[in-house]
Amino acid sequence: MEQKGDQLDRETFSCSICLDLLKDPVTISCGHSYCMRCIKGFWDEEDQRKIYSCPQCRQTFTSRPVLGKNTMLAALVEQLKKTGLQAAPADHCYAGPEDVACDFCTGRKLKALKSCLVCLVSYCEKHLQPHFESTKFKKHKLVDPSEKLQENICSLHDEVMKMFCRTDQQIICYLCPVEEHKGHDTVSAAAERTERQKELEVSRQNIQQRIQDREKDVKLLQREVEAVSRSADKAVEDSEKIFTELIHLLQKRSSDVKQQIRSQQETEVSRVKELQEKLEQEITELKRKDAELKQFSHTEDHIQFLHNYPSLSQLSAPTDSSSINIRPLRYFEDVTAAVSELRDQLQDVLREKWTNISLTVTEVDVLLPQPEPKTRAGFLKYSREITLDPNTAYPLLLLSEGNRKAKRMSQQQSYSSHPDRFTGEVQVLSRESLTGRCYWEVEWRGGGVCVAVAYKNISRAGGSDECGFGRNDKSWALYCNTNSSSFRFNNISTRVSSLGSSRVGVYLDHSAGILSFYSISETMTLLHRVQTTFTQPLYAGHRLNYSIGDTAELCKLK
Repeated sequence: MEQKGDQLDRETFSCSICLDLLKDPVTISCGHSYCMRCIKGFWDEEDQRKIYSCPQCRQTFTSRPVLGKNTMLAALVEQLKKTGLQAAPADHCYAGPEDVACDFCTGRKLKALKSCLVCLVSYCEKHLQPHFESTKFKKHKLVDPSEKLQENICSLHDEVMKMFCRTDQQIICYLCPVEEHKGHDTVSAAAERTERQKELEVSRQNIQQRIQDREKDVKLLQREVEAVSRSADKAVEDSEKIFTELIHLLQKRSSDVKQQIRSQQETEVSRVKELQEKLEQEITELKRKDAELKQFSHTEDHIQFLHNYPSLSQLSAPTDSSSINIRPLRYFEDVTAAVSELRDQLQDVLREKWTNISLTVTEVDVLLPQPEPKTRAGFLKYSREITLDPNTAYPLLLLSEGNRKAKRMSQQQSYSSHPDRFTGEVQVLSRESLTGRCYWEVEWRGGGVCVAVAYKNISRAGGSDECGFGRNDKSWALYCNTNSSSFRFNNISTRVSSLGSSRVGVYLDHSAGILSFYSISETMTLLHRVQTTFTQPLYAGHRLNYSIGDTAELCKLK
């Protein structure tokens, strides 16, 4: 009773978000108490809707409540810690809801250690001892605990099925060939297993051969990557060299034209100035002659006038000015026109050739890109079998269904210490890396879930933004809950349309940089698409930070 009372006290003074004893406790107006950091983090998720609620009773507040530390509650929690309040030790020997229970135990059942294919019963360690000690059980076949033992019983004759009908490809009991499978090709299950085992080995050989072929393909593609890179670098270098040569050629031609114009300008100006000087000298001479004749015209002696007139009236030959035209002249305007014509021709050539160059560049494609599928059947061609990595799971997450399902628990699970484990965020990553074209679906139940992809080098320790899905540049996340949904990357949130179902489809084309989220019901509805560049392999991830009992499961699609 004392232990039960201690456990009750712990539950009373525990935060329903982190499930630990209250730290800096605050009490909101509905009366429920939380760690200040936990309720702040919960309301941070609701900032987009501007409607804040209590995680337990769901009472809503139109404005974000101001939080103040509950000093009395904080003091009480500290006092309880000092009196030795501890969590009730987990009993890992007893069967939980996800375990196979011993069929012989009464009352609270222990976990089964083995199941017997002859007895069709599961045994704990204690009740399994007769199978080891008695020779009567020597031929019994023990296997790992299984809840599917009844599947070995014939539904028609209530007998153990130890035979196989090759005609109907069905497991049967020894009575079935008498009636339902009369005249059919039947063998023992062990014999059929032997044949199937041979087929399995052939399949494995085929798989191993395919692995070798794919590894060769990977090496070939790697060589192609290196060849493409070398070719691109060479093309850039050569193109820059050629364009530099063209620029230098144009600069040389520009300099030549400039030099020719200036030389012709100098020649023509020199000719004009030479003629101008001759004309000016002639004008000076004529003005002097005119002044002399004017003075001679005033001579009063007629005999003297007539005597000197013949010599004074003689004029020098005039300068030839026939080359001077008074029509409108065009000097170097035709040069400008010729250069303009060259420019236009070059532009036409560049425009035509640039189109060819651009098309030549875009036609370089080692692997032709594939369009995104249009139907669910098309997406399913790229479906991947993905499992969750227990080494990354937050301690309050229980993994089941072959590590495909994660469930938010109230008690920590018995995980070993591992550097890949998330220690401050209720998150888990997949074991498999994702490259190429992949598709998977997630079925979620409860208050909400975050469906994400992330790089392997995302931080794991603590609860900072560097760890949380969608709160950094190393993860992309779709947050889904019963009220609203949003996409988040690098701590920037984008509202998306209503889900309409509890199943989310995720499509990834790693090389094309495409990440798409779909709501899956009778039809597929696009929720959000990302177009970016992925620099590392990605890993699928879940985050369950809403309520205890929330689940997220990677669906089997094949």
